[in-house]
Amino acid sequence: MTDIIEKPCHSETSNNSYATRPNDVSALGVVDFADCEQCSRYPNRWSKIREHISAPAAEFMGAFILCLLGCGGNCQANLSANKNVSASPAGNVVTSNLSWAVGLSLGVWISANYSGGHLNPAVTIAFATVRGFPWKRVPIYILAQFLGALCGAGVAYATYFHAISIVEGGYNIRTVSVTGNLFATYAADYLPSVSAFFAEFTGSAILITGIFMATDKKNGPAPPGVVPVAIFFILLGIGSALGMDTGPALNPTRDLGPRILTAMVGYGSAVFNFRNQYWLWCPILGPIFGMIMAAFFYDAMLYRGSDSITNKPSEEAERHHLHSCAHRDKPRGVAETV
Repeated sequence: MTDIIEKPCHSETSNNSYATRPNDVSALGVVDFADCEQCSRYPNRWSKIREHISAPAAEFMGAFILCLLGCGGNCQANLSANKNVSASPAGNVVTSNLSWAVGLSLGVWISANYSGGHLNPAVTIAFATVRGFPWKRVPIYILAQFLGALCGAGVAYATYFHAISIVEGGYNIRTVSVTGNLFATYAADYLPSVSAFFAEFTGSAILITGIFMATDKKNGPAPPGVVPVAIFFILLGIGSALGMDTGPALNPTRDLGPRILTAMVGYGSAVFNFRNQYWLWCPILGPIFGMIMAAFFYDAMLYRGSDSITNKPSEEAERHHLHSCAHRDKPRGVAETV
């Protein structure tokens, strides 16, 4: 079945009705199914299936782009510093931060219209906790984000496989301290565990605050298409100012997906044994708690939208609305019946 329908074009010089032949395109106008109120919104079977999977597919694609460009930027900046790989460095910490910012911006851009552009379990949980996002959709969003991050990091690893092997000293050598940290995040040696958690908590709180700020319709609403650009600058600022201590992760699946990948390709259990399950309490729990706390604070202090739990009307306000506003909205001259 085609995705268009054909309508006859009536001539001004003839009032006779006629049936057009299927191939007589000269006498036919073309209109999309979406423009016709009488036709099904699903022009074929696949379009109906796509309606149910487009949101998780968008989250997968967005997370894939994020980790492909982010991990790829880390690899290019660090591996090219080795003289056996490149005669001169092809990147630095600035290009690495830019890669993550561009990756998140493009990921949000491709997914925002279909899933909301979360790409981050901490963002999804914050929206479910504070903004009424359906909890039943949280598991499938997180699964799609994780798989996208895993696959994106896998493509980046495959792209730089030979350069990684040169830096490591062999195809069968993989160490966390040399190249493993190009994919997952690890706290700096000088940083205590509490400070590592605080760094992730703080950076994640700023990220969700920036997202709420950019999408708040009462806060100088951004024109269509500008929100991904705003998120680009938010992440670039966080990475440039707060990235030295822990990476940063700011996103549980951005860390867990690449971390599992490195465990699969030869880095082994060392990726999980770092600092007594650092992978759990810092890059996973830190962003989740940081975003929930910041989301509550933003909505409690600033946000006026009705979708926030902080703006849920009280019973007294609901009774006042039903008593006063309902009477006010009645047409004048209509007698009230008892």
